[in-house]
Amino acid sequence: MSEAPIPTRKRIVDAATKLFYAEGIGRVSVDAVAEKAGLTKRTLYYHFKSKDDLIAAYLDGRDQPNIRQMAGWFDAAEGDVERKVEAIFINLARVARHPKWKGCGFLRTAAELASMPGHPAVKAGSRHKKNFETWLASELSGHGVGEPQTLAREIVLLMDGAFSIMLIHRNPDYVEAAGRAAATLVRARLVEGTAP
Repeated sequence: MSEAPIPTRKRIVDAATKLFYAEGIGRVSVDAVAEKAGLTKRTLYYHFKSKDDLIAAYLDGRDQPNIRQMAGWFDAAEGDVERKVEAIFINLARVARHPKWKGCGFLRTAAELASMPGHPAVKAGSRHKKNFETWLASELSGHGVGEPQTLAREIVLLMDGAFSIMLIHRNPDYVEAAGRAAATLVRARLVEGTAP
């Protein structure tokens, strides 16, 4: 029994994801994406009205898988909530040690489009960062941590700062240091007695 064919739109997004993450959005042409997907450029444009829409679809396609991965690391971690938060960073550092790791695709894309704040891909990146922050605030609240929305934002700042500095230094120790700082922030919210 043969496998069902992969829908054309998914083939295009999968090809774009591999190329955009590996090389950056500015260095990858629509022709290269069509070739990698095994399709004509005309077929690609039937599914996406522009390269901008394809870039946004690439990021939108990474949103929930990335959040699920981080949620899995959080849930699997032994210990209290501060250890669970730190586990996200420890696992990010582990992933960052892989030779194919190129950084946060959302931040790299936003950097390439810094002069275009209304670009669909910048909006997709913004949605992802907000979705992660909302998920994290909900987890922190569920674990009795005080000021969960504020703390989630502080942790996102640590995470994205660590992603940025790792692109410069290529050293995952920075994300581990950010994880320790995040755990300290969580512990402070628990110790201060601000939890409900």
